[in-house]
Amino acid sequence: MQKMLIEGGRTLKGKVRIGGAKNSAVALLPAAILADSDVVIEGLPDISDVYTLGELLEEIGGTVDWDGQTAHIDPSNMVSMPLPNGQVKKLRASYYFMGAMLGKFKKAVIGLPGGCHLGPRPIDQHIKGFEALGAQVTNEHGAIYLRADELTGARIYLDVVSVGATINIMLAAVRAKGQTIIENAAKEPEIIDVVTLLTNMGAKIKGAGTDVIRIEGVDQLNGCRHTIIPDRIEAGTYVIAAAAAGEDVTIDNVIPEHLESLLAKLREMGVSIEVGDEHLRIKPAQPLKSVDIKTLVYPGFPTDLQQPFTSLLTKADDTGVIIDTIYAARLKHIDELRRMNAIIKVEGGSVIVSGPVQLEGARVSASDLRAGAALVIAGLMAGGITEITGLEHIDRGYENLIEKLTNLGANVWREEMTHEEIEQLQNS
Repeated sequence: MQKMLIEGGRTLKGKVRIGGAKNSAVALLPAAILADSDVVIEGLPDISDVYTLGELLEEIGGTVDWDGQTAHIDPSNMVSMPLPNGQVKKLRASYYFMGAMLGKFKKAVIGLPGGCHLGPRPIDQHIKGFEALGAQVTNEHGAIYLRADELTGARIYLDVVSVGATINIMLAAVRAKGQTIIENAAKEPEIIDVVTLLTNMGAKIKGAGTDVIRIEGVDQLNGCRHTIIPDRIEAGTYVIAAAAAGEDVTIDNVIPEHLESLLAKLREMGVSIEVGDEHLRIKPAQPLKSVDIKTLVYPGFPTDLQQPFTSLLTKADDTGVIIDTIYAARLKHIDELRRMNAIIKVEGGSVIVSGPVQLEGARVSASDLRAGAALVIAGLMAGGITEITGLEHIDRGYENLIEKLTNLGANVWREEMTHEEIEQLQNS
């Protein structure tokens, strides 16, 4: 087991290149199940979630060959093999196997998904959609059983805007008979990315990026080649890191339109941002002004950037208020930031951050993926050395993090933990 160490106080400067979108990749790989011939997905991020999904595809009979960050997937020998536990428990996005296998085989057995612990994140809207299409869904011994003699298109209204439910229902509906209409659908760029793949495979889908998606079911889908979009959350994390500890940082391979809500808040804080076709150049202001944020569904402020942004607010003048309307329980980073001298309190559903304060290095633990990003940013700003454990969470979503930060001038490295440190962590 390893820990990450960060020597704070180094100024970030230079260029960093963003990888493929994690939140697209975790849906694109299961979507390959629906094809009857080879699917090639280029530009996948070098993260553990991607390789876990590749192993799951192989568990059900698929062949996955890797060429750098390109996956060549042969789905021709895939079968509806039950996936009750094992790798399914490692990430929440394993639930996309439900929609893909239901669409292809009209049945699936999938263990309840794992991933980061962010409070209640029910899959009731996914199940509502599957049942509307004609599937029987039961929970037996901790696994979800899906069965259908036939899938038939339906009109489905999502009670809450859900990226996962929108994608999962699409995966099942593309092979259903007739038309499916998803109302109150999510609009995230990752949904458009998945629709692009499915359309290239022969699916008939209209309305991606709007709140009404129409799908005409087809009998067969073919293989194709697809290039994933850049990761807007990785990009946003480096934008925040540059605002927190940078001097002049260029973030390359981005789609700036995907980050407009974040960039607007940073400009309010006084950060200078140069926007190119595929890059951003960040020049922080001194001092930073505090702002309030409320996370919302896209195109609002992303919940995945709430935790990293909390770290930035510790450097800003005055008080900032954060309200997360998506995952209200996404607060486990706060106690860790307090260990580093942050002045943060929680009142009702609001996080109140007072600044500016000089953060100090401490021993902290990443409880989830984006909490880990928040602690990395805090460590870059802090005095002294910050030690971060729980790296398995960070590795799920940030490729080559140490290499990228080192190239920007940070002093970041990994060390093996001692037996005493591991025992202490396990008992805490």
